[in-house]
This record gives sequence, structure tokens and C-alpha cells, in this order.
Amino acid sequence: MSGYVIGLTGGVASGKSALERAFAARGIGIADADRVAREIVEPGEAALAEVVARFGEGMLQADGRLDRAALRARVFGNETERRALEDILHPRIRLRMQALCRDADSPYAIATIPLLTEGGGREAYPWLARILVVDVPRAVQKERLMQRDGIDAELAERMLDAQASRRERLALADDIVVNDGHITHLEHAVSELDARYRRLAAAMDKSTR
Repeated sequence: MSGYVIGLTGGVASGKSALERAFAARGIGIADADRVAREIVEPGEAALAEVVARFGEGMLQADGRLDRAALRARVFGNETERRALEDILHPRIRLRMQALCRDADSPYAIATIPLLTEGGGREAYPWLARILVVDVPRAVQKERLMQRDGIDAELAERMLDAQASRRERLALADDIVVNDGHITHLEHAVSELDARYRRLAAAMDKSTR
């Protein structure tokens, strides 16, 4: 059982997955919001039924699974539709994330939440003890995104503009890792943070006994 939870966030292509792997390699339990978001819209899940009821049968593939591309096209750039989707998914994601972190068999747990800033920050996730932001310059982020997804500069800019700004994310941060592409720097940063979080989790556990 882990009662001490670190919220890990950062913009698209900032390196959240690399940090996640580094913490997991140290035996830390990970709850990933993107993974949970996929799980809760599997066939038979209540969230999928609600998505279909709100957005129509056209959001389903022939095999009954969610057509993510169709849904993305429906909500991208449409504030009303996007908020309707978030109202269906986000409360369920938060509840499952909290349960996964609580059940983690490690001194503390990492909750990876890409849209933490956009999704309400600390108010939406009051059970986060600290927030760790992976920071990267926008130009580097854009280049990585273009390479990763095979997209052009215009689409990359639009995707970056659709997210919270770098300044808004950093305003939430208790801890910051600058992911400049050097793996040795990343490993060193995670080692220091891991030691710090273990101490803080132990201190909290001691104070609540």
C-alpha cells in the first residue's frame, strides 16, 4: 500500500515515458493516465457506453471497439465536445489512478498524468503529495514531436498550442527535471528524486502512525 503519490506531468514529447521507466526500474509503482484512459473505454466498460450515447454509434469500429481517430477528429478544436468527453472520462480516470497508486507495492507511487495542468491540477488531484514536471524547451519539444509522429511543423505547432503552456506547467511544479536528451543527466536526476521521495514517504508514514 502506498499513500505517498507523485504526480508526473509534462508536455507532449517531453520525456515522461523515459522518467516513468527510470522510476519503474527502481521498483516504484506506476499508474499511467493514458493507459487507464484506454482501459476504461474497452468493450463492456460503462465509459464506452456513455461515449457512444453522447457522440453516436459512429465512434465505434466494426469490432465494437472505440474508434479513437474518429473521436479525436470530433473533439479536436471543439471546446464543447472536448469538455463533454472529459466529463465522461476524467472522473473515472482519477478514481482508477488513485486506486492503482494506493495499491502499489512500493514506498511511494508515480501517477503519470500528461494533462494534469489542463485537467484541473491540484484541485482535481488533491491526493498528490508532490508534482514533478518534465521540462523541455518548445523548439526541442517540436522537433521530437515531428520525428516521433512523422508530422509536419504546422501540425506539431497546433498540437503544442492545444496544450497548456510551459509556464503554466512549471507553475504547478514542486520538482523539475530538464530533459535535454542526455540519458546520464536523466538517470542522475531520477536517482536524486527517488532518494528524496523515499525519505518524504517514510516521514509521512511515521507521522501518521
